[in-house]
Amino acid sequence: MNALVYLGPAKQALEGRPKPEILAVTDAIVKITRTTICGTDLHILKGDVPSCHPGRILGHEGVGIVDQVGPAVTVFKPGDRVLISCISSCGNCVYCRKLMYSHCTTGGWILGNSIDGTQAEWVRIPHANSSLYGIPSDADEEAMVMLSDILPTGFECGVLNGRVQPGSTVAIVGAGPIGLAALLTSKFYSPAEIIVIDLDDNRLEVATRFGATVAINSADGKAKETVMKMTGDRGVDTAIEAVGIPTTFELCEQIIAPGGTIANIGVHGMKVALHLEQLWDRNMTITTRLVDTVSTPMLLNVLRSRKIDPKLLISHRFRFDHILDAYETFAHAASTRALKVLIEVE
Repeated sequence: MNALVYLGPAKQALEGRPKPEILAVTDAIVKITRTTICGTDLHILKGDVPSCHPGRILGHEGVGIVDQVGPAVTVFKPGDRVLISCISSCGNCVYCRKLMYSHCTTGGWILGNSIDGTQAEWVRIPHANSSLYGIPSDADEEAMVMLSDILPTGFECGVLNGRVQPGSTVAIVGAGPIGLAALLTSKFYSPAEIIVIDLDDNRLEVATRFGATVAINSADGKAKETVMKMTGDRGVDTAIEAVGIPTTFELCEQIIAPGGTIANIGVHGMKVALHLEQLWDRNMTITTRLVDTVSTPMLLNVLRSRKIDPKLLISHRFRFDHILDAYETFAHAASTRALKVLIEVE
């Protein structure tokens, strides 16, 4: 089969690989029909994720058709259409029992990280009973791909951890796909203001179309002053960091109101200054999280009811044999205006 393989920092290639096989009784083999590229894949290519070694097939998002199942897989059978969760969970360990699937002792974020992932024609899914979700035969696969990772990530790590409430003021720092997913799902709770901050005017325009009440281009270095002026020098109730660099996290520290919450989503590859000399007395909370995908069933229901349209996040579409072009497009989003790039494998 063909697969996108990580070869070391800044190196990847489309290579031929053997079709995966059942290794455990709880495994399933899924024929990928659609997948996508995540910002985390770019972090891997930068060398920010040391758990991912050269030779790994990348990718942790996708939908497909069950090809084979191990004898302990009782929920799915060959021919079933499924959504692949970016998090694999056994459902039984101490962390799974706490609904912290991301820290499953034999799972977690392993696809495209410590085991081969979804940017291939087939993928092996461990713990298939609890790591796949059945989807209706008439489901829109393009929309479903957005439920593998970015929608539950934006919702759980940003909106839920950020304690977004009706009438609150929310700032989302970073208008990439994850920030936009946090924007879409924050509207579930009817905040009074959703402020989106980014360097890219195109992404800010998209954020405005998605429902941001204010869009701020931070290129002039005055985002803090703008937010504080807007809020009467109080700051925001929730600041969602959706980039993963020191500058954006420190901006969240600067604009958070007393009693507020900074919810970190970004994958950080270098140390960030925590300014406790400014924050120690502000009754504020900082949260971190790797998505657990506990919200996926709820988001599937929301999607079926057409309350949100995650296909709005898709900006480009590629055939699988052009996945290297897809990476190039996604990695240069400022010039290509890329959000999510969808890759069709079938």
